[in-house]
Amino acid sequence: MALVLNVSLCSTSKPRLSLSNSNFKSSTLLHLPLPLQGFNAKQSRQPSQKLTFSLGGSVSAATLAALLSASFIFVDPALAFRGGGPYGQEVTRGQDLTGKDFSGKTLIKQDFKTSILRQTNFKGAKLIGASFFDADLTGADLSDADLRNADFSLANVTKANLSNANLEGALATGNTSFKGSNITGADFTDVPLREDQREYLCKVADGVNPTTGNATRDTLFCN
Repeated sequence: MALVLNVSLCSTSKPRLSLSNSNFKSSTLLHLPLPLQGFNAKQSRQPSQKLTFSLGGSVSAATLAALLSASFIFVDPALAFRGGGPYGQEVTRGQDLTGKDFSGKTLIKQDFKTSILRQTNFKGAKLIGASFFDADLTGADLSDADLRNADFSLANVTKANLSNANLEGALATGNTSFKGSNITGADFTDVPLREDQREYLCKVADGVNPTTGNATRDTLFCN
């Protein structure tokens, strides 16, 4: 089957494409963006211009229509940054979530990278494996939260409430800061900390984690 595509171009109208062959009872009109690549085109120099294209017999009208339709599909870039986990229907990465209430929610492996999380409520939330990479957690409530294996690399965790939080195996590399945070009863077992941060936390460390039974000072190797 051979297809003939006729495109009429006028200065006052959009390009229109007609598909016709011996088997079609009527022509089908489609809008086609220009320039077109992969076709042989003949273009006159008259004010009202007409382009004619010929396609091999193996290409069906349905296939061509599908290819043309695909070119008009656009994806919102934000969809590429959706958070993971049960809250994945919302975008949580690179967002301003100041003051939002996530208390008690299950947010396993949720992606909060580079987000603003000031005064955000995570009290009692399950945040196992969640990423707070380069996030601003100033004043956030992380008390009683399950933060095992969470990533706090480069995060600002100043003046946050980490009382009774379980941070076993969490990452805190780079310029992570816990200055001014409440860490009473927090468990820092196997958390890699810069020496200056460890020394600072040891000055304010106190209490025993109610879940693990570990003393905060012991998990920080305080003298």
